[in-house]
Amino acid sequence: MNKLFFLLPVILFAACKPKTAKEPVEETRTSGTLKMIVDESFSSVLADQIQVFRVDYPDTKFDLVQGSENKILPAFLKDSVRAAVLSRVLTPDEEKAFARRDVRISTSRFAIDGIALITGNDNPDSTITADEVIALMKGSNPGGINLVFDNANSSTLRYFKELAQIKELPKSGIYTLSSNNDVIKYVAEHKNYIGIVGVNWLLNGQKDSFDFTTQVKILAVKNVKGKKGDDGFYKPAQKNLIDGVYPFLRNVYIIKAEVKNDLGTGFANWLVGQRGQLIVLKSGLGPNSMNSRDINIKSEN
Repeated sequence: MNKLFFLLPVILFAACKPKTAKEPVEETRTSGTLKMIVDESFSSVLADQIQVFRVDYPDTKFDLVQGSENKILPAFLKDSVRAAVLSRVLTPDEEKAFARRDVRISTSRFAIDGIALITGNDNPDSTITADEVIALMKGSNPGGINLVFDNANSSTLRYFKELAQIKELPKSGIYTLSSNNDVIKYVAEHKNYIGIVGVNWLLNGQKDSFDFTTQVKILAVKNVKGKKGDDGFYKPAQKNLIDGVYPFLRNVYIIKAEVKNDLGTGFANWLVGQRGQLIVLKSGLGPNSMNSRDINIKSEN
């Protein structure tokens, strides 16, 4: 009994002693933390990628800064974030800024996205030409049709400004809202409007837009003469993205400020690998590469 009274304080002291701090996770290609900016148009497919990646490599953590392209890009250019998922590569001037800091940039395409044109179900038109869209961007609007984009800083609006070769938007006929969800809702409730939405978002958007997706339809588009897809009207179905016949395509890149053997390198390699490409395929986008499948035929005697 005396021994028990002696040991009891020792046991209580050991139980109350604070635990030592958890060992920090080593920064490798399959462990550590990666902070990166992500164009919100691709947030869904990237979330799927990260979910599966972390099942394979549980000692990883991702800190994502999501938003419109122009809003989030400065964080990457100023080197406060080491990776970016965007629909464009860096410009020569942007690359020079990294070169002056002796930072090497690596860029990998991992998906092909389409930009869908949607309109209300009550709109009698189900097709449009790329020439007509370009004319609308330039301010020619004889039919009274208006284009609606997610926001003024988005990569989607930048894409169509570059396509139409304009720097400033016309004073009427082109409108911007706050998000992709807003575009879907607005087009569903207003006539004579065409909404511009990324295919990935349209397929996997937030729940509060699902009630409105049944009230809109996707327009089929015919490309300008002389370009692939000028022989008919195509919707942004996955096969048309892969075949390149849908006119409004954009690549999805992961851009990384190079550090050897860090998590950013490992994740970038994984995105273009077999597992990552299968997830892209499942998302409805076009993968960067298609893995061949061998078929073995067994003969039975």
